[in-house]
Amino acid sequence: MGFILDGLDTESYDRTYSDRELIRRIVGYFSGERQRMTYVAGTILLGSLFGTVRPLLITRGIDLLSKNRSLGVMVALTTAILISGAFAWTLNYWRQRASARAIGNVVLNLRRDVFRSVIQRDLSFYDTNASGKIVSRVTADTQDFTQVVSLVMELLGELLLVLIVLGVLFYVNWKLALIVLGMSPGVILFALGIRRLARRATLSAKQARALVNSAVQESISGIAVAKAFRREVSLYDEFLGINRQAYRVGLVRGLVMENVFPLLGVLAGLGTAVIVYAGGREALAGNLTAGTWYLFIQAAAVFWFPLTGIASFWSQFQDGLSAAERVFSLVDAEPKVVQTGSEPVGRLEGSIEFRRVSFSYVDGEDVLSDFSLGIRPREKVAFVGHTGAGKSSLVRLVARFYEFQAGEMLIDGRDIRSLDLASYRRQIGMVPQSPFLFSGTLADNIRYGAPEASEEQVLAAARSVGGGDWLADLPDGLQTDVGERGARLSMGQRQLVALARVLLHDPSILLLDEATASVDPFTEAQIQDGLELAWRERTTIIIAHRLSTVRRADRIVVLENGRIIEEGTHDSLLASGGHYATLYNTYFRHQSLEYVEKAGQAAG
Repeated sequence: MGFILDGLDTESYDRTYSDRELIRRIVGYFSGERQRMTYVAGTILLGSLFGTVRPLLITRGIDLLSKNRSLGVMVALTTAILISGAFAWTLNYWRQRASARAIGNVVLNLRRDVFRSVIQRDLSFYDTNASGKIVSRVTADTQDFTQVVSLVMELLGELLLVLIVLGVLFYVNWKLALIVLGMSPGVILFALGIRRLARRATLSAKQARALVNSAVQESISGIAVAKAFRREVSLYDEFLGINRQAYRVGLVRGLVMENVFPLLGVLAGLGTAVIVYAGGREALAGNLTAGTWYLFIQAAAVFWFPLTGIASFWSQFQDGLSAAERVFSLVDAEPKVVQTGSEPVGRLEGSIEFRRVSFSYVDGEDVLSDFSLGIRPREKVAFVGHTGAGKSSLVRLVARFYEFQAGEMLIDGRDIRSLDLASYRRQIGMVPQSPFLFSGTLADNIRYGAPEASEEQVLAAARSVGGGDWLADLPDGLQTDVGERGARLSMGQRQLVALARVLLHDPSILLLDEATASVDPFTEAQIQDGLELAWRERTTIIIAHRLSTVRRADRIVVLENGRIIEEGTHDSLLASGGHYATLYNTYFRHQSLEYVEKAGQAAG
C-alpha cells in the first residue's frame, strides 16, 4: 500500500496519541454535558432492557400457544410485543435527540478551540503549512470527530445489551450459554487485529482529503496567474493526479472498513449454526421446550448483532480517533514566538533597540547576524538594500511576528518578550506592499483596527489620505463592497484603504513595508500626503524603493546580508559616495525631478 500513500506526509506539528489519551481528551469536552449524557445513559439502559423483552415475550407466547391456542392469548401476546416495541422506539427517539444536542455542543466548542489555536499560530507556522490542509482540519476533521462520540454511545448501548442477553441465556440454559460465550473471543480478536490497519487507512484518507482541499484552495487563489500564463490545463492535470491519489486512498479505506462487518457476519453465522444444532438436539431429547429453543436462537442473534457491532464499530472508531488526533495535533502545536512575561503596555514612546540580534527563517541560514541598532522615539528610519538584505525581516521582528534566535530587542527599554503581546500589537500599525482587505464594505475595512470608531471618524480617516478625492471614484463611497480580498478595488485603492486603517488605529510605531512600490505616480502622491500625516509624532520604520519616501526619512540605514554597512541622511550618504550612492544612481536617481527634467531637455 506504500505507493498509494506517497506524498501523504504528516505535517511538522503532527503528533501520535494513544487511544487512552485521545479518549481522555474527548471525554473532557463532555464535562459540560454531564446532565444530558446521564439522561442518554439512562435511556440506553432502558432501551437495552426492552431489547431483551421481545424475545422473552415471543418465547413465552410459543410455550403458551403450544398448550392453549386461544385468540385471547394471541391478542395479549401481540399487544405486549407492540407496546414494548413502541416504548423502545420512544426511548430511542429521546436518546437520539439528547445525544444530538450534546454532540452539537461539543463540536461547537471543539471547533471554537481549534480556530482559536489557528489564529494564534505564529506567521512562521503558515510559512511551512498549507492553508488548505489547515482548513480541512478545522472543518472536516472536527465534524468527523463526532463519529467518535456517536460510536461511544452506540457501544455503550450494545455492551449493555450483550451483558443483559448473556445473563438471560445463563439463567435459561447455562450449557448453551457457554457455547455462545465460548465463540465470542474469535470476534473480539478479529476486531483488535484490524484496529491498526483501520487507523492507518482512515488517517491516510484524511491526509488525502486535506491535500485535495489544499490543491483546490491554492488553484482558486492563483487562478489569475494561471490564466495569465495559460496554465489552466497544467493546473487541471495536477489536480487530477491529486484527485486520483485521493480516490485510491479512499478505495483502500473503503475496502478495509466495509469488509469488516461482512467478515464478522460470517463468524456470527457460524456461531448461530452451532446454537441451532446444539439446541435442536436438546429440544429433540426433551431437555428444552420449543419456546426455549426459539429463545436461544433469537437471543443468539440479539447477542451476536451487538457483539459484531462492537467489533465493527471498533474499526470505525479508529476513523473518529484519526480525526481527533489530527485536530488535537493542531491545537497542541508549539508556538515559536514565546513571551516570557505579560507586562501591560500603555501608549509607547516608540524607542526601539536591537542588541546583537540574530535571526533566521531556516536553521543555519542567518538573515540577520549580530545585528545592533537603536531607533529614537518618533524617528523616521528608512532601510534600503538589495532583496534579501533583511529589511522586511526587521519589520516582522518589530511586529513580533517571528522569534529571533539570539540577542535582545528592547521597546522603550523593555524586553519585547516580556510585554503583553496583544497590548503591544495594538501600538503597532503596518502598511504592507500588498494589503489584505476582508470581504465587506470599505468602512468595515478602515474600521478593522478600531471597531469602536464612529462613521464620522472613519470618514475623517479616509479623507485624510489624499484629501479623500479617491472616495469619489467608488460607486457607494464608504459603503462600497470591496469583494473577496479587495478584488473590486485597484491596488492603489487598496493601499489607500490600508493607510486610512492605520491612521484610524492611531499606533505608536508605524511600519511601512514598501507601501508605495506597486502604485501609479498619482496614487503615490496621494499616499505620500497620507504618510506625512501618519508618521507625524510616531516612530516610523520605512522599507521603500521609491526615492520620494526614502529621502523624507530622518535617517537612512543601508543593509547588506543582514548587516549595516552605511547610515546617515540622504545628502550625507550621497556625499560619501558609498553603497547608497551606487543604489541611488542605479535605482533612485531616475525617480528624481532633476533627472526627469534633464532627460526631457536631452530628448528635446
